[in-house]
Amino acid sequence: MIICLLVLVAACDSKRVYENKKDFPQKYWVFNNPADFEFEITNTNEKYNLLFNIRNTAKYRYQNIYLQYYLEDSTGRLLSSDLKNILLFNAKTGIPLGSGLGDVFDIERPFLQDYSFEHAGKYKLRIDQFMRQDSLPEIVSVGLRVERAED
Repeated sequence: MIICLLVLVAACDSKRVYENKKDFPQKYWVFNNPADFEFEITNTNEKYNLLFNIRNTAKYRYQNIYLQYYLEDSTGRLLSSDLKNILLFNAKTGIPLGSGLGDVFDIERPFLQDYSFEHAGKYKLRIDQFMRQDSLPEIVSVGLRVERAED
C-alpha cells in the first residue's frame, strides 16, 4: 500500500528533472558553507525552470534572504550567476510566506525560467547565503529543483 502511494506521488510530478536539498542540522547557515548540487540534463530541446527551495523557521529574524548562485557546465565554465533577494515573510504583516507546519515553512522561488542548456551532460549549481550576518540562524535547509518548463 505504501509503495503504491509513493509511486503515485512520484508519477504526479512529471515535470521534475532533479530535486535535492542541503540540510543545516543546527539551523545555522554559515557564509562559507555553500550548498552544492550536481544534476544531469539529457534533453537540450526542452526549456527548464530552476527554483530555490528554502526551509526556515518562524524565528528567522529577517523578512528576506539574499542568495548568490553560480551555474557551471561540466568543464567549469560559468553559465549564469546572479544575486537574488527572496522574501520569506510578508513585509506588512510579518506572516511567513510559503507553506508550513508548526513553525517551519517551505518556500519555492524560481531564479532561472525557460532556460535552455546548450549541451547534454552534468551541471553544477552553487548557492551561497549573502546576508550581512556570517552565521544565519533559523535556516533549516536550502535546495534546488530543476523542472521542465511548461509550453
